[in-house]
Amino acid sequence: MASKIVASTALLVSLNLLVFTVVSSNYVPCPPTPKSPKPPHKKPASCPKDTLKLGVCADLLNVVHVIVGTPAKTPCCSLLSGLADAEAAVCLCTALKANVLGANLNVPVSLSFLLNYCGKKTPAGYQCA
Repeated sequence: MASKIVASTALLVSLNLLVFTVVSSNYVPCPPTPKSPKPPHKKPASCPKDTLKLGVCADLLNVVHVIVGTPAKTPCCSLLSGLADAEAAVCLCTALKANVLGANLNVPVSLSFLLNYCGKKTPAGYQCA
């Protein structure tokens, strides 16, 4: 009889251990909710130069002939020399739209001409509107 009690107690303890193991092994904490990535803050393109200074580019377009004997490329292209192509395009576009160059011009053609003359490229897909 004592062996039956020991056997039933051992079975009860074994079942308890099995049940507690199964119950505690099923606890899986919920994963944290993913944070949505913040969209990068796009700063609108702006010209880092004073747009009024780009009036010297008018000589390149044969609009105004103010300085005689000085190559027109020097003052205009030197203003654009430290800029990336996109920045130079924005600066010239702003100057052309503001009519800083002194005449009504075909903006896309004038922009392409000035950029190419100064060794810059019109950025792909860029439209001066």
